[in-house]
Amino acid sequence: MTNVDVHQHLWPPSLVAALRSRREPPFMDGWTLFLDGEPPYEVAPAAHDVARRAGLAAEDGLGRALVSLSSPLGVEWLPGEQARPLLDAYHEGVAALPEPFGAWAAACVRDVDAAATAEDLDRGGFAGLQLPADALADAAGYARCAPLLDLLEDRGLPLFVHPGPAGEAGAEGPGWWPAMVPYVQQMHAAWFAFRAFGRPRHPRLRVCFALLAGLAPLHGERFAARGDAGLAGTDARVFVETSSYGPTAVDAVVRALGVDAVVQGSDRPYAEPPLHPGFGLGGAAAYAFRIANPRRLLMGEG
Repeated sequence: MTNVDVHQHLWPPSLVAALRSRREPPFMDGWTLFLDGEPPYEVAPAAHDVARRAGLAAEDGLGRALVSLSSPLGVEWLPGEQARPLLDAYHEGVAALPEPFGAWAAACVRDVDAAATAEDLDRGGFAGLQLPADALADAAGYARCAPLLDLLEDRGLPLFVHPGPAGEAGAEGPGWWPAMVPYVQQMHAAWFAFRAFGRPRHPRLRVCFALLAGLAPLHGERFAARGDAGLAGTDARVFVETSSYGPTAVDAVVRALGVDAVVQGSDRPYAEPPLHPGFGLGGAAAYAFRIANPRRLLMGEG
């Protein structure tokens, strides 16, 4: 019975060193991050200081904070021989993080290797697997990633869907553009692609969509009217997390999906957890978002 945040990012020194060893995106020059499709980003070293972050987790009352590879980096989309050193650096680093941190594993989606992902899951005690949303946006993506999803289903582990690289859509415009446009669009597409292609192929898979699935659940009425009414209902194995949203959006999604579908995710250090853990919806909602629902997502219990 512990409070859980399912979505944080904390780059271990091994990953930082691996990014600094590269000379093309994704790479780091000192603490400046260079990505395709986004302006250079100045990383705050304190944001990835393990002791400081553990202190913040304690202040938030968290018993567990799950960190993940930042999919907008584009690591998962690199050719396998380039992705593997970065994936190894990430897995080795986060597996060594102290309490209260746990982690999502990551995998290459360009050259899918389910055997390598199985080894990563075995060695790190990971909560499940994170994949970029743009890898799961259509039928072809689900066909390509099927061996990874079969692995999760066989092991009873969940999938976490997170925005991937902004790409061409994020190349121009203000610094906030990638987070507000391509990331949200990716999550919207991934939500409906899972309904159309993912769930029929993986009936037992538990899945959590970042940032309230780009508010795609709020289109349920339109989906029922214009799409497939048989796919418009709720799914007890599908969850959404709350990162970067507040009471208005969370309340609307609860009305659309029910309180049992929402779990707390903060996206720290890029966003802060809400001041009220129940988003103003009361203590029962806070218990559901932080304890009961994460338990069902991660353990399949309850």
